[in-house]
Amino acid sequence: MSLGTLQEIAQRVGGTARGDAALSIARIAAIDEAGPDALTFATTPAYLQAALKSKAAAILVDEALLEAVGNGQSKPLIVVPNARAALMHLLHAFDRPRKRGPFRHPSAVVDESATLGSEVYVGPNVVIGARTRIGDRAVIEAGAFVGDDVQIGDDALLYPQSRVLDACIAGKGVILHPGATIGSEGFGYVFLDGRFERIPQVGNAVLGDDVEIGANTCVDRAQTGSTEIGDGTKIDNLCQIGHNCRIGRNTGMAAQTGLAGSTNIGDYALIGGQAGFKGHITIGSRVKIAGGAKVWSDLPDDAFVSGTPAR
Repeated sequence: MSLGTLQEIAQRVGGTARGDAALSIARIAAIDEAGPDALTFATTPAYLQAALKSKAAAILVDEALLEAVGNGQSKPLIVVPNARAALMHLLHAFDRPRKRGPFRHPSAVVDESATLGSEVYVGPNVVIGARTRIGDRAVIEAGAFVGDDVQIGDDALLYPQSRVLDACIAGKGVILHPGATIGSEGFGYVFLDGRFERIPQVGNAVLGDDVEIGANTCVDRAQTGSTEIGDGTKIDNLCQIGHNCRIGRNTGMAAQTGLAGSTNIGDYALIGGQAGFKGHITIGSRVKIAGGAKVWSDLPDDAFVSGTPAR
């Protein structure tokens, strides 16, 4: 198998081939896995130096990075404005195709009052509750659970064992990875007469369009009103979003981050892994929060913080 020549691949990603343009490339590989038939990639000076010493046939590299370290390189190159964007484009050719409907497995349990759009795929042992609406071309994979009065948008993808509980909403193009739970009970109790008494959580959780929720991440339903995740936001595995939190558009959140209830986060924030938020605080837009930071107070737009407590 061949991905093509260096020149052909460069044309495919809007780049420039340097070196042997007729060199044949069979696959794409990380630096430590690359052999003499592989194209590898580099996005930092350290990775570029490692790639140059690797067994890879050629390197996909940012133009700005190459200019910063010098052009006298010993391997063939594909030089592009953005190596990560070019890599994304190339890897789409290897992406596993989505399942396609219309299809309903005989073991699926779909309430007769539910409404399914056109070309919906419903896998084995799926449960879809009463009065729920599933959009066109949605894919509900094996063992996924969709409760009563739920709305799922067009082109949504629910991986195996993901869950959208009663009255919650997931927009167009939403992706829920295995074990993700939308609409779990918020952690609400009052301590009376020496014991915890549960406060009913009667709100819901609302995911905007193109939201992606990682494996075993929980988005709690609101006590009243809605827990909200804005359009385009991506949340990694094993995160906890407490009740009544609001996260803006196109925010990225890495694994094991935890938001206590009623944390508000703006648009375009970047949040490192294992960050923690006190709750009932407001975080601005375009904020950058380092991994492991513990955020105890409000932050303005464009802040960068790290540490415990975050500063």
